[in-house]
Amino acid sequence: MSTPAGPVEPVDIAPSEKPSEPLPTTTTEPASLAPPDTAALVKIRTALAAEEAATGKKFVPFLAPAASAVPAPPAPLTADQESKYTALLEHARALTELPLTSAKDAATAPLDDDERIFLTRECLLRYLRASKWDVAGSRKRLEATLVWRREYGLKEHTAEYVSVENETGKQVILGFDCAARPCLYLHPARQNTAQSERQIHHLVWALERIVDLMPAGQESLALLVDFKSSSSSSNPSVGTGRQVLNILQNHYPERLGRALIVNIPWFVWGFFKIINPFIDPLTREKLKFNENLRDHVPPEQLDAKFGGDCRFEYDHAKYWPELVRLAAEKRAAYVARWRAGGCQVGASEFELKGGGKPTSVEEAALVEGVEKLGVKE
Repeated sequence: MSTPAGPVEPVDIAPSEKPSEPLPTTTTEPASLAPPDTAALVKIRTALAAEEAATGKKFVPFLAPAASAVPAPPAPLTADQESKYTALLEHARALTELPLTSAKDAATAPLDDDERIFLTRECLLRYLRASKWDVAGSRKRLEATLVWRREYGLKEHTAEYVSVENETGKQVILGFDCAARPCLYLHPARQNTAQSERQIHHLVWALERIVDLMPAGQESLALLVDFKSSSSSSNPSVGTGRQVLNILQNHYPERLGRALIVNIPWFVWGFFKIINPFIDPLTREKLKFNENLRDHVPPEQLDAKFGGDCRFEYDHAKYWPELVRLAAEKRAAYVARWRAGGCQVGASEFELKGGGKPTSVEEAALVEGVEKLGVKE
């Protein structure tokens, strides 16, 4: 997702005079992401695998992309782009404090490890691309996102809090597309709650988990939306649509790789017509309507309800704990690699997600770090 048509005005904060040192803080995983003990986990996985084998159905997320799904290699940077990245990296490393809210004269607080780990090389490049390589604009947008993440309360939006929103399977993270993007399925007809902020918190929670599940070398997601059997009352309002669009374009730039939309009724076309002026042109190019989804997602990982061969059946009691567990496992390994690498701002997401070949020393540090977080990789 790229620069929005009407971005929120970011907070303009002067950088510190000298680079920051790693702060004496810790990255705390939400309690809702704490995995079960090893024995219980093995028992759960074994039972689910046996049921899937016996029924020929899929109840839980795929662990990895299909063998045929490979991320496209990143485009090499020009000398000018590399220079601009270096400038933004220096600024990010110099950040020590930011406001707690977007309010004028808001109190400030030091950056913690959750915020420092967010500032990867790929993250900085996403903001540069979304800002058309304007370094000053990228700085403002990046700082605005860090403040938004604090103010929005991402850490408080736990799996327990949003679980009720997903009891009917109206949002499902399942499989990967042909470019190894995690797939997020939306089923508006399965709407089960009244309109509220929690519905948006639920979507943002899912985006964060999708980021956890992205394989090394992939930075974006595939969105699949089926409006079959939906009604005007089950679909989001224009106001909600604009709010979600604002969050995605301002705070998750360059994260949408493809949006595949099928079975569109007349009232949804009207909805798209209304919000179309607020959609960035580059984002608009990623929207595909009523195409053969087997051309975009390997059939073996495409939900049969979308034309694939995967007989996925949503059972909240089976799917939800496994999604939470899998995301926690991936996140723990990511954090452990970051710590083993020295907790650096500008670390490579590719390496943090296990891409490349770590040395024996790095591997030992990773194992130790994951064990301390209570997760076996």
